[in-house]
Amino acid sequence: MSKSDSLEPNTSQSPSATPDDQASFGWNIYAERINGRFAMVGFLALLLLEFFTRQDFFTWLGLP
Repeated sequence: MSKSDSLEPNTSQSPSATPDDQASFGWNIYAERINGRFAMVGFLALLLLEFFTRQDFFTWLGLP
């Protein structure tokens, strides 16, 4: 068995959130990452709402 066949994790890639990420004003990587996460949570909540109520979003809002 060669070294490349081992099941060790690949540590050559950097993590998505680094310890030096800090909230700051304006357009930056931290703000975009947080906005993306909130968008994913909102989209999941919308899918769950439609699944459990058996109505689409526009019907749920009262639109035709």
